[in-house]
Amino acid sequence: MKKHVLLLVALATFFTAFVSCSSDDPQTSQVAVRLVDAPGDYDEVNIDVQDVMINAGDEENGWQSLGNVTPQVYNLLELTGGIDALLVDTEIPAGKISQIRLVLGENNSIVVDGETYPLATPSAQQSGLKLNVHQDLVGGVKYTFILDFMVDKSIVVEGNGAYSLKPTIRVTTEAASGAISGMVNPFEYQVEVSAVSGTEEAITALTNEDGKFMLHGVPAGTYSVTFTPDEASGLTAKTVEEVTVVLGENTDMGTVELE
Repeated sequence: MKKHVLLLVALATFFTAFVSCSSDDPQTSQVAVRLVDAPGDYDEVNIDVQDVMINAGDEENGWQSLGNVTPQVYNLLELTGGIDALLVDTEIPAGKISQIRLVLGENNSIVVDGETYPLATPSAQQSGLKLNVHQDLVGGVKYTFILDFMVDKSIVVEGNGAYSLKPTIRVTTEAASGAISGMVNPFEYQVEVSAVSGTEEAITALTNEDGKFMLHGVPAGTYSVTFTPDEASGLTAKTVEEVTVVLGENTDMGTVELE
């Protein structure tokens, strides 16, 4: 089946804290894409979403699917009042993102006064609607890209009474977490790194063979970070207080010396 592609060129820098493992460069970022709607005066507006892609390189050759997208038809008019559709939630390499592409199938329709009509996607839209943002994704941070489908501006009534889709989509981004990174010395033995804020559950990671660590998905706040070496090392645990985490940023603790 021929697919129509809507280019949404947009991005940049979302989510809840989770227990993470240390990793080497390149670091990764968690990316979610959600679809919402600005209401329109129709019974239903059904959009056939097949895939979500991003562009991390040049416009022609830099496209890649985010994967984990289940093709589905969404009634945009149900995605209001705080309701949204999660299209994808995945992990990708950190770095600059220039564009996002929403891939549509042909099963698009509109319901007006109880009657269902096909919703055509003109060939001119195959090259897409481009919204450039160009922003770096920070390793260890989760980002959400919200696609606000403005229905009233996106539906065109043709002279013959048919309906076509001319997408108008506003893209906003959120970073709802930060990260803590650094390294320990000496690093011959593995060290557990644990960050705690108030009564929240600890976020932990282990150092790698070079003594590096990163705590991913850390909510903004002030943390006590405890370093617990392997017992065989003979080293003493150490706690660093007042480590501040900012949304969308990586707090680098530098080298933490253990004794």
